[in-house]
Amino acid sequence: MATQDELKKQVGYKAVDDYVKSGMVVGLGTGSTAYFAVERVGQLLKSGELTDIVAIPTSVRTKEQAESLDIPLVTLDTHSKLDVAIDGADEVDPGLNLVKGGGGALLREKMVEIAADKFIVIVDESKIVDGLGPGFPLPVEITPFCHEHTMRSVGELPTCAAAKPVLRMGSSSNNEVDGDEIAVTDNGNYIVDLHFSELIADPAKMAEELKNVCGVVDHGLFCGMTTAVIIAGKDGITVKEP
Repeated sequence: MATQDELKKQVGYKAVDDYVKSGMVVGLGTGSTAYFAVERVGQLLKSGELTDIVAIPTSVRTKEQAESLDIPLVTLDTHSKLDVAIDGADEVDPGLNLVKGGGGALLREKMVEIAADKFIVIVDESKIVDGLGPGFPLPVEITPFCHEHTMRSVGELPTCAAAKPVLRMGSSSNNEVDGDEIAVTDNGNYIVDLHFSELIADPAKMAEELKNVCGVVDHGLFCGMTTAVIIAGKDGITVKEP
């Protein structure tokens, strides 16, 4: 029986083997599953199986991992178009809408992944759900300025009536309370985790409402962006496409 880490490694490696070719601009995700995709890019560059790759990391910690593997890095400022981006997700619904941002990198992830021709999502089967919401809190990145006001504004949205907004404390890289200080993202912002008591009926509508709140920088709903989801389970690897 494969451990969860072994499942993550299987999908991380498969995503790179199937979708990354020499000469590409590649978006590198953030988190425990994306870690293995980054590792694989580094391996294939070192062996010479991949050449002429440049990559855009979605967080400080992914940047540090990529640098340790000698993966050449660029930014969106010089490369606004990516061939492929590979990243994990916290939840995936039947329409391949995602909740992301448990690791606190949602803004950079979305900026990079929305600029990619293909966005490949890598998960183990525990992340596949019938609907978004109750299983994993939805992260919303907000400005520190008057953050309590913004939290209230978010909680008062019609689509967020079933949500309890909770300010992320301690480390920004998980949604556990592991410190007394307010968690700060790589971009210097705060995160509000929305805890839902029922399924999100219309993720796209909620995404639009959240984005329209002044003080919200972005949110962890990734709707209509997924090219393919590679899923590792006890029965092997499956691929879902829209």
